[in-house]
Amino acid sequence: MILSFTAKTAWRGLIANKMRSFLTVLGIVIGITAIIMVMSLGQGAQNLILSQIQGMGSKTVVVLPGREPKGPTDSLQTFFAESLKEKDLEALRKKSNVPTAKEVMPLVFGSDSASYKNETYRLTLLGSSEKISDVFDLGIDKGAFFSENDIRGRSDVVVIGSKVKEKLFGESEALGERIRVGERNLRIIGILPQKGQVSFFNFDEVALLPYTTAQQYIFGIKHFHRIIIEADSEKNIDRTVSDAKATIRETHNVTNPDKDDFYIETQADIASRLGTITNVLTLFLAAIAAISLLVGGIGIMNIMLVSVTERTREIGLRKALGATEKNILFQFLLEAVFLTGVGGIIGIVLGVSLSLAISLAIQFFSTIDWPLGISFLAIFLGIGVSGIIGIVFGIYPAKKASEKSPIEALRYE
Repeated sequence: MILSFTAKTAWRGLIANKMRSFLTVLGIVIGITAIIMVMSLGQGAQNLILSQIQGMGSKTVVVLPGREPKGPTDSLQTFFAESLKEKDLEALRKKSNVPTAKEVMPLVFGSDSASYKNETYRLTLLGSSEKISDVFDLGIDKGAFFSENDIRGRSDVVVIGSKVKEKLFGESEALGERIRVGERNLRIIGILPQKGQVSFFNFDEVALLPYTTAQQYIFGIKHFHRIIIEADSEKNIDRTVSDAKATIRETHNVTNPDKDDFYIETQADIASRLGTITNVLTLFLAAIAAISLLVGGIGIMNIMLVSVTERTREIGLRKALGATEKNILFQFLLEAVFLTGVGGIIGIVLGVSLSLAISLAIQFFSTIDWPLGISFLAIFLGIGVSGIIGIVFGIYPAKKASEKSPIEALRYE
C-alpha cells in the first residue's frame, strides 16, 4: 500500500513537468539506442562473417603471402607480398607432398571496368583454375567453365556473374560476345547462376578467368594473392596445414619457421580473428555510446536536485503529516528510476527499430546479404543499466530531500 502510494506520488511529480522530464531522459534514450544499435549491428557483422567463411567450406585452408600479421593493419601487406609463386602451386599439388589435399587452386584478384558497346560496369576480376567452381560450389547457368587447356594457353575467355550480364547485356544473349577489360577482349564462355556473396567475393559481380591470363595480361604479375587448399576431410585439416607448411618451406629454402614468408589459415582461424576484431570494435563503439549514458545520469541528478529545491515546502508538509525520511528518500529515488526507466524503454524501442531499419537498408541498397539480428544481451543491458543509472544518480538528491528538517522546509519560500 505504502509502495503504491509512493509510486503514484513519484509519478505525479514527473508528469507535472513533462517537458523537463523529457529533456532529462533524452541522454538516456540516446545512450541506450546507440548501445543497442552498435551491439546488434556488430552481431550482424559477426553472423555475416561466419556465413561467408562457411560458404568456402569447413575443409578449406588458405595460404597467404607475407609474414603472419600481428594486428588488423598488418593484413594489408598480404595483398602486396609476392612470395607465393607457380613453383609453390606445383609443389602443393603433388600428392607425395600433401596427400590429404583434394583440390589446390590459386587466386589472383583485383577490380577493373568491363565494357561492351556503350555499356561499362566495374567488377571484380578473379583469376583461378577450373577447380574454383567445385571449391566454391558455384555451378553454371549457361555455357561452361574454362579448361586446363585455357589455362595453359592463357586464353582470353571469361565466365561472368549474373549481375555483370544484366548490366552489360540486359536481355540480350551474352555467350560468345566479347567484353573489353584493360587492353584485352575477353570472350564470354559461361554465365554463373545468381549466387551472391560467398567467402568475401560477390560472385554476381565477378568475371572469372584463367589465372595465367589474369597474371600476364590483366594484372601484370607472376605471383598469387592466395592459394586455396581443400582437404579431403575435416579430420585431416591439421595434417593438410602441416604438410603444406613443410612443402612451401622446402620450395622457399626456409628451415627456421620464424623466417616464414607465408602463413596458413583454416576457416576456424579466420572466424576467430575476424570475430575478435568485430568484438573489439563493437565494445569500443558501445563504450563511446555509454558516455551519453553518463551524461544522461548527470542530467538526472542535476534535475532531481533542482526538483528537491523547488519542492522543499512539499517535503516539509509531508514530513509534518507523518512521512518518514525513508518515505521521502524512496519517493525521490523512485522518480529518478522512473525517469531512467522510461528513457530506457524508449531507447530500446528506438534501438531495435533503427537496427532493423539499417539492416534492411543494407540489404536493399547493396549486394550484401546482411543478416537481420537483434542483440538480446544489449536489450537486457539496456534495461539493467537504465535502472542502475536511476539508482546511482538519484540516491544523492533523494538523500538530500529526506534529510531536510520539516520546520526549515516549511519556512522555505
